[in-house]
Amino acid sequence: MTATTAITVAPGKARPSRRAGQRFDWGQPVVYLVALAVAAIAVGPVLYVFISGFRTNPDFFTDPAGMPNPWTTDNYARVLGDPTFWRQVLASTVTALGTTIGVMLLGVMAAFVIARYEFKGRGLLYALFTTGLLFPLTISILPLTVLLRQLDLFGTWWGLIIPQVAFALPTTIIILVPFLRAIPGELEEAALIDGASRIGFFWRIVLPLSMPGLMTVGVLAFVGSWNAYLLPLFVLQAGGAASEDYTLPLGVQFYSTAYGQDTTGVLAYTALAMLPAILFFTLAEKRIVGGLQGAVKG
Repeated sequence: MTATTAITVAPGKARPSRRAGQRFDWGQPVVYLVALAVAAIAVGPVLYVFISGFRTNPDFFTDPAGMPNPWTTDNYARVLGDPTFWRQVLASTVTALGTTIGVMLLGVMAAFVIARYEFKGRGLLYALFTTGLLFPLTISILPLTVLLRQLDLFGTWWGLIIPQVAFALPTTIIILVPFLRAIPGELEEAALIDGASRIGFFWRIVLPLSMPGLMTVGVLAFVGSWNAYLLPLFVLQAGGAASEDYTLPLGVQFYSTAYGQDTTGVLAYTALAMLPAILFFTLAEKRIVGGLQGAVKG
Protein backbone atom coordinates (compact mmCIF):
# COMPACT_ATOMS: atom_id res chain seq x y z
CA MET A 1 0.00 0.00 0.00
CA THR A 2 1.43 3.34 -1.02
CA ALA A 3 0.73 6.64 0.57
CA THR A 4 0.26 9.81 -1.42
CA THR A 5 1.31 13.11 -0.05
CA ALA A 6 -0.54 16.25 -1.10
CA ILE A 7 1.56 19.31 -1.61
CA THR A 8 -0.23 22.62 -1.46
CA VAL A 9 1.15 25.78 -2.92
CA ALA A 10 0.23 29.06 -1.35
CA PRO A 11 -1.81 31.24 -3.68
CA GLY A 12 0.19 33.94 -5.40
CA LYS A 13 3.42 31.96 -5.15
CA ALA A 14 4.42 29.98 -8.16
CA ARG A 15 6.60 26.98 -7.64
CA PRO A 16 9.99 27.49 -9.23
CA SER A 17 10.49 25.22 -12.15
CA ARG A 18 13.38 24.62 -14.49
CA ARG A 19 13.00 23.00 -17.80
CA ALA A 20 15.12 20.04 -18.55
CA GLY A 21 18.32 21.08 -20.23
CA GLN A 22 17.76 24.79 -19.53
CA ARG A 23 21.06 26.62 -19.12
CA PHE A 24 21.95 29.76 -17.26
CA ASP A 25 21.76 32.86 -19.44
CA TRP A 26 25.26 34.26 -19.51
CA GLY A 27 24.28 37.06 -21.87
CA GLN A 28 23.78 39.82 -19.29
CA PRO A 29 26.87 39.07 -17.16
CA VAL A 30 29.00 39.08 -20.30
CA VAL A 31 27.59 42.45 -21.29
CA TYR A 32 28.39 43.87 -17.85
CA LEU A 33 31.88 42.39 -17.88
CA VAL A 34 32.57 43.88 -21.31
CA ALA A 35 31.20 47.26 -20.17
CA LEU A 36 33.40 47.18 -17.05
CA ALA A 37 36.44 46.25 -19.13
CA VAL A 38 35.82 49.10 -21.57
CA ALA A 39 35.25 51.53 -18.69
CA ALA A 40 38.49 50.39 -17.02
CA ILE A 41 40.42 50.86 -20.27
CA ALA A 42 38.96 54.36 -20.71
CA VAL A 43 39.15 55.56 -17.09
CA GLY A 44 42.30 53.73 -16.01
CA PRO A 45 44.84 55.95 -17.82
CA VAL A 46 43.08 59.10 -16.60
CA LEU A 47 43.17 57.93 -12.98
CA TYR A 48 46.80 56.93 -13.41
CA VAL A 49 47.71 60.44 -14.57
CA PHE A 50 45.82 62.10 -11.70
CA ILE A 51 47.26 59.80 -9.03
CA SER A 52 50.80 60.00 -10.42
CA GLY A 53 50.66 63.75 -10.01
CA PHE A 54 50.73 63.18 -6.23
CA ARG A 55 54.05 61.31 -6.40
CA THR A 56 57.64 62.42 -6.23
CA ASN A 57 59.98 61.68 -9.10
CA PRO A 58 62.18 59.21 -7.14
CA ASP A 59 59.07 57.35 -5.97
CA PHE A 60 57.67 57.28 -9.51
CA PHE A 61 60.85 55.95 -11.10
CA THR A 62 61.27 53.32 -8.38
CA ASP A 63 57.80 51.84 -8.91
CA PRO A 64 55.90 53.43 -11.84
CA ALA A 65 52.85 51.23 -11.30
CA GLY A 66 52.64 51.75 -7.54
CA MET A 67 50.67 54.13 -5.39
CA PRO A 68 52.16 57.40 -4.10
CA ASN A 69 54.53 56.90 -1.17
CA PRO A 70 54.43 59.48 0.21
CA TRP A 71 51.47 61.47 -1.10
CA THR A 72 52.45 65.03 -1.97
CA THR A 73 50.67 68.01 -3.50
CA ASP A 74 53.86 69.85 -4.47
CA ASN A 75 53.44 69.12 -8.19
CA TYR A 76 49.89 70.47 -8.34
CA ALA A 77 50.80 73.48 -6.20
CA ARG A 78 53.74 74.30 -8.48
CA VAL A 79 51.58 74.11 -11.61
CA LEU A 80 48.76 76.16 -10.09
CA GLY A 81 51.29 78.78 -9.00
CA ASP A 82 52.65 79.18 -12.53
CA PRO A 83 51.25 82.31 -14.27
CA THR A 84 51.84 80.68 -17.67
CA PHE A 85 49.39 77.92 -16.78
CA TRP A 86 46.60 80.38 -16.03
CA ARG A 87 47.33 82.32 -19.20
CA GLN A 88 46.95 79.08 -21.15
CA VAL A 89 43.72 78.33 -19.29
CA LEU A 90 42.48 81.73 -20.49
CA ALA A 91 43.54 80.90 -24.05
CA SER A 92 41.70 77.59 -24.00
CA THR A 93 38.61 79.18 -22.44
CA VAL A 94 38.44 82.04 -24.94
CA THR A 95 38.96 79.81 -27.98
CA ALA A 96 36.52 77.16 -26.70
CA LEU A 97 33.78 79.69 -25.89
CA GLY A 98 34.33 81.55 -29.16
CA THR A 99 34.12 78.30 -31.10
CA THR A 100 31.00 77.21 -29.22
CA ILE A 101 29.16 80.50 -29.78
CA GLY A 102 30.11 80.59 -33.46
CA VAL A 103 29.09 76.97 -34.03
CA MET A 104 25.74 77.36 -32.30
CA LEU A 105 24.85 80.66 -33.97
CA LEU A 106 25.95 79.89 -37.52
CA GLY A 107 24.88 76.25 -37.29
CA VAL A 108 21.29 76.94 -36.23
CA MET A 109 20.85 79.64 -38.88
CA ALA A 110 22.17 77.43 -41.67
CA ALA A 111 20.19 74.42 -40.43
CA PHE A 112 17.01 76.54 -40.23
CA VAL A 113 17.28 77.52 -43.90
CA ILE A 114 17.98 73.95 -45.01
CA ALA A 115 15.21 72.45 -42.87
CA ARG A 116 12.40 74.98 -43.31
CA TYR A 117 12.81 76.50 -46.78
CA GLU A 118 12.26 74.99 -50.21
CA PHE A 119 14.75 76.26 -52.76
CA LYS A 120 16.72 74.95 -55.67
CA GLY A 121 19.90 73.21 -54.61
CA ARG A 122 18.83 72.61 -51.01
CA GLY A 123 19.69 68.92 -51.19
CA LEU A 124 23.05 69.71 -52.76
CA LEU A 125 23.81 72.22 -50.02
CA TYR A 126 22.97 69.69 -47.32
CA ALA A 127 25.10 67.06 -49.07
CA LEU A 128 27.95 69.57 -49.21
CA PHE A 129 27.86 69.99 -45.45
CA THR A 130 27.65 66.22 -45.05
CA THR A 131 30.76 65.67 -47.14
CA GLY A 132 32.53 68.07 -44.80
CA LEU A 133 32.70 65.18 -42.34
CA LEU A 134 34.92 63.33 -44.81
CA PHE A 135 37.35 66.23 -45.23
CA PRO A 136 40.45 65.57 -43.07
CA LEU A 137 42.08 68.42 -41.24
CA THR A 138 45.59 67.52 -42.35
CA ILE A 139 44.77 68.18 -46.02
CA SER A 140 43.66 71.73 -45.28
CA ILE A 141 46.71 72.76 -43.25
CA LEU A 142 48.69 74.26 -46.15
CA PRO A 143 45.87 76.31 -47.77
CA LEU A 144 44.60 77.29 -44.33
CA THR A 145 48.04 78.55 -43.37
CA VAL A 146 48.28 80.64 -46.54
CA LEU A 147 44.79 82.06 -46.01
CA LEU A 148 45.42 82.97 -42.36
CA ARG A 149 48.69 84.67 -43.29
CA GLN A 150 46.91 86.79 -45.90
CA LEU A 151 44.25 87.75 -43.35
CA ASP A 152 46.92 88.50 -40.75
CA LEU A 153 45.34 85.97 -38.36
CA PHE A 154 48.16 83.44 -38.28
CA GLY A 155 49.38 82.93 -34.71
CA THR A 156 46.29 84.55 -33.13
CA TRP A 157 43.30 83.21 -31.21
CA TRP A 158 40.94 84.40 -33.95
CA GLY A 159 42.96 82.40 -36.44
CA LEU A 160 42.18 79.33 -34.35
CA ILE A 161 38.53 80.05 -33.57
CA ILE A 162 37.37 80.61 -37.16
CA PRO A 163 38.73 77.32 -38.60
CA GLN A 164 37.41 75.38 -35.59
CA VAL A 165 33.95 76.79 -36.23
CA ALA A 166 34.19 75.82 -39.89
CA PHE A 167 35.26 72.26 -39.15
CA ALA A 168 32.52 71.82 -36.52
CA LEU A 169 29.67 73.09 -38.73
CA PRO A 170 29.02 69.82 -40.67
CA THR A 171 28.32 67.85 -37.48
CA THR A 172 26.27 70.73 -36.10
CA ILE A 173 24.03 71.00 -39.13
CA ILE A 174 23.49 67.24 -39.37
CA ILE A 175 22.31 67.21 -35.75
CA LEU A 176 20.15 70.36 -35.93
CA VAL A 177 18.35 69.82 -39.25
CA PRO A 178 16.15 66.94 -37.91
CA PHE A 179 15.20 69.08 -34.90
CA LEU A 180 14.08 71.97 -37.06
CA ARG A 181 12.25 69.75 -39.53
CA ALA A 182 10.28 68.19 -36.67
CA ILE A 183 8.75 71.56 -35.70
CA PRO A 184 5.15 71.49 -37.01
CA GLY A 185 4.41 73.83 -39.87
CA GLU A 186 1.18 74.86 -38.11
CA LEU A 187 3.25 76.71 -35.51
CA GLU A 188 4.86 78.83 -38.18
CA GLU A 189 1.52 79.54 -39.83
CA ALA A 190 -0.01 80.53 -36.49
CA ALA A 191 2.93 82.80 -35.71
CA LEU A 192 2.67 84.51 -39.11
CA ILE A 193 -1.08 85.00 -38.65
CA ASP A 194 -0.41 86.61 -35.25
CA GLY A 195 1.87 89.10 -36.95
CA ALA A 196 5.24 87.56 -36.23
CA SER A 197 7.90 87.87 -38.90
CA ARG A 198 10.05 84.95 -40.00
CA ILE A 199 12.88 86.34 -37.88
CA GLY A 200 10.53 86.59 -34.92
CA PHE A 201 9.38 83.02 -35.49
CA PHE A 202 13.02 81.95 -35.57
CA TRP A 203 13.99 83.69 -32.33
CA ARG A 204 10.82 83.14 -30.29
CA ILE A 205 9.77 79.65 -31.33
CA VAL A 206 12.50 77.83 -33.24
CA LEU A 207 15.36 78.51 -30.85
CA PRO A 208 13.54 77.43 -27.65
CA LEU A 209 12.23 74.25 -29.30
CA SER A 210 15.65 73.33 -30.68
CA MET A 211 17.47 73.99 -27.41
CA PRO A 212 18.29 70.28 -26.73
CA GLY A 213 20.03 70.04 -30.08
CA LEU A 214 21.78 73.37 -29.54
CA MET A 215 23.07 72.22 -26.17
CA THR A 216 24.36 69.03 -27.74
CA VAL A 217 26.32 70.75 -30.50
CA GLY A 218 27.52 73.39 -28.04
CA VAL A 219 28.97 70.80 -25.66
CA LEU A 220 30.59 68.89 -28.51
CA ALA A 221 32.11 72.08 -29.90
CA PHE A 222 33.42 73.19 -26.50
CA VAL A 223 35.02 69.86 -25.63
CA GLY A 224 36.41 69.45 -29.14
CA SER A 225 38.00 72.91 -29.04
CA TRP A 226 39.38 72.40 -25.53
CA ASN A 227 41.06 69.12 -26.49
CA ALA A 228 42.23 70.22 -29.97
CA TYR A 229 45.92 69.79 -30.58
CA LEU A 230 46.73 69.56 -34.29
CA LEU A 231 45.08 72.82 -35.38
CA PRO A 232 46.49 74.91 -32.49
CA LEU A 233 49.88 73.36 -33.21
CA PHE A 234 49.90 74.78 -36.74
CA VAL A 235 48.04 78.03 -36.05
CA LEU A 236 49.63 79.10 -32.76
CA GLN A 237 52.99 77.37 -32.42
CA ALA A 238 53.93 77.48 -36.10
CA GLY A 239 52.45 80.98 -36.25
CA GLY A 240 55.00 82.25 -33.76
CA ALA A 241 52.63 82.88 -30.85
CA ALA A 242 54.18 83.20 -27.41
CA SER A 243 54.02 80.12 -25.17
CA GLU A 244 51.71 82.04 -22.81
CA ASP A 245 49.15 82.23 -25.62
CA TYR A 246 49.14 78.48 -26.25
CA THR A 247 46.06 76.45 -25.46
CA LEU A 248 46.41 73.81 -22.74
CA PRO A 249 47.16 70.82 -25.02
CA LEU A 250 50.05 72.80 -26.49
CA GLY A 251 50.95 73.97 -23.00
CA VAL A 252 51.36 70.37 -21.89
CA GLN A 253 53.79 69.77 -24.75
CA PHE A 254 55.71 72.96 -23.97
CA TYR A 255 55.87 72.11 -20.26
CA SER A 256 57.05 68.55 -20.94
CA THR A 257 59.77 69.88 -23.24
CA ALA A 258 60.95 72.55 -20.81
CA TYR A 259 60.78 70.28 -17.77
CA GLY A 260 61.44 66.88 -19.29
CA GLN A 261 63.06 65.52 -16.11
CA ASP A 262 60.10 66.47 -13.93
CA THR A 263 57.86 63.57 -14.96
CA THR A 264 55.38 63.83 -12.09
CA GLY A 265 55.12 67.59 -12.65
CA VAL A 266 54.25 66.97 -16.30
CA LEU A 267 51.61 64.44 -15.20
CA ALA A 268 50.14 66.97 -12.77
CA TYR A 269 50.06 69.59 -15.54
CA THR A 270 48.33 67.10 -17.84
CA ALA A 271 45.77 66.19 -15.18
CA LEU A 272 44.84 69.83 -14.56
CA ALA A 273 44.59 70.44 -18.31
CA MET A 274 42.14 67.55 -18.70
CA LEU A 275 40.02 68.35 -15.65
CA PRO A 276 37.78 71.16 -17.03
CA ALA A 277 36.84 69.21 -20.16
CA ILE A 278 36.11 66.06 -18.14
CA LEU A 279 33.91 67.93 -15.66
CA PHE A 280 32.08 69.84 -18.37
CA PHE A 281 31.43 66.72 -20.42
CA THR A 282 30.27 64.77 -17.35
CA LEU A 283 27.82 67.46 -16.29
CA ALA A 284 26.42 67.81 -19.82
CA GLU A 285 26.29 64.09 -20.64
CA LYS A 286 22.51 63.80 -20.32
CA ARG A 287 21.97 66.80 -22.58
CA ILE A 288 24.21 65.29 -25.23
CA VAL A 289 22.37 61.96 -25.15
CA GLY A 290 18.97 63.68 -25.18
CA GLY A 291 19.97 65.89 -28.08
CA LEU A 292 21.25 62.99 -30.16
CA GLN A 293 18.09 60.96 -29.44
CA GLY A 294 15.98 63.89 -30.58
CA ALA A 295 18.01 64.14 -33.77
CA VAL A 296 17.50 60.45 -34.50
CA LYS A 297 13.75 60.64 -33.84
CA GLY A 298 13.45 63.74 -36.01
